Amino acid sequence: MRVLVVEDDKGIADGLAAHFTRSGHAVDCTPSMAQAWRALSAEAYDVVLLDLGLEDGDGSVLLRRLRDAPAGRLPDPATPVLIMTARDQVASRIAGLDLGADDYLTKPFDPDELAARMRALRRRLAGRAQPTLRHGDIELDPAARTVLRGGQPVELSAREFSVLLALMEARPHVLSRAQIETKLYNFDSVLESNAIEVHVHKLRRKLGDGVVRTVRGVGYYVPAEATP
Repeated sequence: MRVLVVEDDKGIADGLAAHFTRSGHAVDCTPSMAQAWRALSAEAYDVVLLDLGLEDGDGSVLLRRLRDAPAGRLPDPATPVLIMTARDQVASRIAGLDLGADDYLTKPFDPDELAARMRALRRRLAGRAQPTLRHGDIELDPAARTVLRGGQPVELSAREFSVLLALMEARPHVLSRAQIETKLYNFDSVLESNAIEVHVHKLRRKLGDGVVRTVRGVGYYVPAEATP
């Protein structure tokens, strides 16, 4: 998952970045609306974590600007936004949700609760009710970050898990290498040219050749149904 943290408290931003990076997510942090807008104009994010009290104004202005952006290009007006703020009044929560926020969490909060809310947002957007993803005898649990094959645990690295999660969430659509990289690496990452190919090769070795398919010159996908 590619996450944008818009937070001017460096301690909070760094803590969230460390927490989600350990879970295999790609995290970019910006302290202002101006920098956040530039990031949203450059990358497609799975979720934005938005503080309201920012160094250059009220974060609700950024939310309104995002929701009013033209569809079909970046910044994507449909990007999920979760407000995280110290403003705990009911009126503030109502205003944030009515402006287009998908969820609202007051500080202080537990990072694990925040992560659970982010997963719930992803499920709703994908139209899934079940928290786990299944493909044939493979079961992926985004919360526990575990993968079972035939009921037996499969050891995956954080990057391998993230590649598989991205492909299973997108199935049966093809994701290009660049689209997969966007979900795994932030602006500061140093990326080897064949990193995605290496992750896919290891997934096939551990899960079988039929799980991740290649469309030559285009990208990778997981079929809608597993091949018997």
